[in-house]
Amino acid sequence: MEVLRPQLVRIGGRIYRKNPIQEQTYQHEEEDEDFYQGFVECAEEPCDAYEVVQTQQGFRCTVKAPSLLYKHIVGKRGDTRKKLEVETKTSISIPKPGQDGEIVITGQHRGGVISARTRIDVLLLTFRRKQPFTHFLAFFLNEVEVQERFLKFQEEVLEKCSMDHGVDSTIFQNPKKLHLTIGMLVLLSEQEIQQTCEMLQQCKEDFIDDISGGKPLEVEMAGIEYMNDDPGMVDVLYAKVHMKDGSNRLQELVDRVLERFQASGLIVKEWNSVKLHATVMNTLFRKDPNAEGRYNLYTADGKYIFKERESFDGRNILKLFENFYFGTLKLNSIHISQRFTVDSFGNYASCGQIDFS
Repeated sequence: MEVLRPQLVRIGGRIYRKNPIQEQTYQHEEEDEDFYQGFVECAEEPCDAYEVVQTQQGFRCTVKAPSLLYKHIVGKRGDTRKKLEVETKTSISIPKPGQDGEIVITGQHRGGVISARTRIDVLLLTFRRKQPFTHFLAFFLNEVEVQERFLKFQEEVLEKCSMDHGVDSTIFQNPKKLHLTIGMLVLLSEQEIQQTCEMLQQCKEDFIDDISGGKPLEVEMAGIEYMNDDPGMVDVLYAKVHMKDGSNRLQELVDRVLERFQASGLIVKEWNSVKLHATVMNTLFRKDPNAEGRYNLYTADGKYIFKERESFDGRNILKLFENFYFGTLKLNSIHISQRFTVDSFGNYASCGQIDFS
């Protein structure tokens, strides 16, 4: 990170500069991991993004957070909380591990309470981004025709291209798990799952019904493309999906859903637009059939993830199957799918959904 171009963090409708510091990683006492973000400057003063209540003793503000993240506010041996309290002249009460509740900030000065709240929010956001993805918003592509055509694609690829480097049956997607991902989520409590369900329902009322016309979106799944820039060393090959009527309605719909969830903080902003794709081959499957195409760069304890993978030569596949037709679908539901789970149909388990019709 460049000192003169620090990362910007959006919290409560305001933008803050996140000053670069050296992170520390502890190999022991993970539950007391220490991390202090340092001073966070408010981009606009006065900072009134939070609800601060005046009491007889001073001022009070509460923070809702999943209990899984409490330890990051406490820090190693309580050092993070102590430092926050000293520098902001506040008292910070945090529920015990495993207990639900709210973080309560009290202090004699309103500015100090707001400062403590701001820093806690940045800490929570920082460590939330290091949690493994738990859920994702998606369309299921589980119509019989598409599954059968996918199996035909797999059969023909193995028949014609199995001699190409890295091509074998282990890297093909499970046909029952074909899907279009809108965005990845980190949901750490039942309350956050419920919040996601409510936001998805609000999207339906605000714009999805208008875009879909209250009917399923008829799409075609045809043609293949690869993710990286070298067709001779491919890790992910995907099928393209487009509206059957040639319109841009599907792209508009998913982009607006993504924008809404990014604004809420439930999805971290990485792109301004959804890249619609249905993964059909992925080298992560080679060693782990249950692997998934998207994963965080960090584990829950802040360690960097390195996934060794053997790429495959996709040149012949791209040449022979460039326009392969997988079939037509009627997209009628957006699901909140839970990673690494399977329902009775072999698809990802759904924690909630909205239907277009």
